[in-house]
Amino acid sequence: MSATSGTPTAPDAPPTRLFVNGAWREGGDGSYPVVDPSTERIVGRAPEASAADVEAAVAAARAAFDGWSRTSPAERAAVLDRIADVLLARNDDFVPLLQAETGATIRVASAMQVPVAAERFRRYARGALEPGVSALVPQPVAATPLAAGGLTSAVAARRPVGVVGCITSYNFPIVNLAGKLAPALAAGNTVVAKPAPQDPLGCLKLGEVFEEAGAPPGIFNVVTGSGATTGAALVASPDVDMISFTGSTAVGRRIAADGGHTMKRMLLELGGKGAGIVLEDADLRAAVAAIGSAWSFHSGQICTAPTRVLVHESRHDEVVAALAAYAAALTVGDPLSPDTVVGPVISALHRDRVEGYIAGALAEGARLVCGGTRKEHADGFPVFPDTGFYVAPTLLADVTPAMTIAREEVFGPVVVVIPFRDEEEAIAIANSTEFGLYDYVFSADTARAYALAARLRTGHVGINTAQRNMEAPFGGFKQSGVGRDGGSYGLQAYSEVQAVIWAC
Repeated sequence: MSATSGTPTAPDAPPTRLFVNGAWREGGDGSYPVVDPSTERIVGRAPEASAADVEAAVAAARAAFDGWSRTSPAERAAVLDRIADVLLARNDDFVPLLQAETGATIRVASAMQVPVAAERFRRYARGALEPGVSALVPQPVAATPLAAGGLTSAVAARRPVGVVGCITSYNFPIVNLAGKLAPALAAGNTVVAKPAPQDPLGCLKLGEVFEEAGAPPGIFNVVTGSGATTGAALVASPDVDMISFTGSTAVGRRIAADGGHTMKRMLLELGGKGAGIVLEDADLRAAVAAIGSAWSFHSGQICTAPTRVLVHESRHDEVVAALAAYAAALTVGDPLSPDTVVGPVISALHRDRVEGYIAGALAEGARLVCGGTRKEHADGFPVFPDTGFYVAPTLLADVTPAMTIAREEVFGPVVVVIPFRDEEEAIAIANSTEFGLYDYVFSADTARAYALAARLRTGHVGINTAQRNMEAPFGGFKQSGVGRDGGSYGLQAYSEVQAVIWAC
């Protein structure tokens, strides 16, 4: 069944509308279908925003900026708290929609969408208020002498950037958007959001939450589109002061180049090719469980996944066997089943892309340990459903650092294993890609792991864990991005520094 031949929405069901200036409007260029990755059925229609729609959204955000930026932190915090309240109260409205448009398992859709998004609004409501936590509190600068006598004093004050264009990825639509929207609003900015084309319905529905929460019109606007036109118009607009983007490095490069014409501020969270370095003294059970998230968490569609497993040669065969056993125990299938761990990837196009990487790796000499097929796993694995964009959790061995599969981001349930002789070689391999987002070190010696981490060219290093600390700065080295958010760093990311100086 193709994506266009599935059961459509009811004939009288209108497309979802754009949310602009606190009101709903039709897309100027019609609408397009949104497909459930697990059934290949059309679950809704999203508006195709025209260039005029984008201009209207940006104009609304610009008009709202002066009033919103001059409200007190307490007033902004109250609005963010109300948004969190309404979002949690409407959880049951969001979960089925988010599950259907993303193909996420019901466990991920329930636990990792609305509750996490609501907590991000709560976090930045607190962050706008708390001295010592908020980046918005002016910081004193040391007094300096004047040539003619006397002193100057100064403070470094955080000011909002202005209108922020937030362009988000498809893997966790409202969580990703909330991670941008909440700190941007807390800092006094206004926002025009452009969700990923594959799953925009939940992000559009956030407009209803803002309405119910009584948020001022124009501080949050949503424009959607199936191609590059909508995002390109947002990046090109001279009235947009900043772009916050999460997605591929290739698209990030274009955004940086196009936005540079108007000197936009940039926060770019781009691709990753995480290295999981397993030293000879590692606890393999813990290491394999952490690495298994590359398969089991949202079908590997996470930029922080440890998809390159670098293993000391003395433990190589043991790790390969343990990873193969872990993959064999994963339940693949209907995302609505509570037992399912691995669901589909987002689209037929992405499934074909992932499978192309697997085929390319085999052609380059990699060895298929398990997975690698669409309909059926290797021995002992269950058969997939008849429809849906499924990719088997795949493990490849005999991979070299020069292979394409070891250098480029796959963004799917594919893990490769590469042996190393010593730490020097492990560090060289880990640092050999253009990416530098998230690496991991597994060792019984924490001090040794920490020393190794300091030599990795990456924005984050997890030592014996795949769990993130949400207060830690998040962003990448090299071509994994520009800037940092997360915790108080989020308030800094969405603000400019202004020095205020006076004679005393």
